[in-house]
Amino acid sequence: MKTREEALACGLSFPDTYQEAPFHDPNWQLVRVKGSRKAFLWTYERNGCIHLNVKVKEEWRDFWRNAYASVTAGWHQNKKHWNTIILDGTVPDHVIRRMIAESYDLVTDSPSRRIYEAVKRIPKGKVATYGQIAELAGDKKMARAVGNALHKNPDPEGIPCYRVVNARGELAGEFAFGGEGAQAALLEADGIEVTDGRVDLKKYGVKF
Repeated sequence: MKTREEALACGLSFPDTYQEAPFHDPNWQLVRVKGSRKAFLWTYERNGCIHLNVKVKEEWRDFWRNAYASVTAGWHQNKKHWNTIILDGTVPDHVIRRMIAESYDLVTDSPSRRIYEAVKRIPKGKVATYGQIAELAGDKKMARAVGNALHKNPDPEGIPCYRVVNARGELAGEFAFGGEGAQAALLEADGIEVTDGRVDLKKYGVKF
């Protein structure tokens, strides 16, 4: 990867992204995430080469800098959180794509996103508790946030929030999941027995 066009195409291949030149200078072309408008890929020409700025996890920051001479501290950005990739042909394409992907993941990360991804891991025929989902999403103390996120589920068909119950196996209040009896019906369609508004966690509880 040596051209700006290749780098921008890679950045724009991720969901909900768009290109912008915010500084009224065509040399600076950014790829941002829709909604938050956060940039995860900065492209610009400097010293005859295209440069990319990408966000990086602290534990990987120095690894990439030590592995490749053309990966340096982020130019004009917080050097603790950003790296610069010089597209001089010395950094393999798959490594550049990985760093761009990791930058996208860091910028789009949010508790709700982690919660939804955790819920997607509950298989048909099983349920998980709010506490389990909170722990899987990275913070076992945010069980209440799990409930709030699930009641705002943006994709009920893709995110099976009806498979989440409380620590006693009890279903959510009847205001959720489409009204009275809706969660029970969905669980029963999965092959899960619901008795008096409760699921047997020993029988149906998932083990992550």
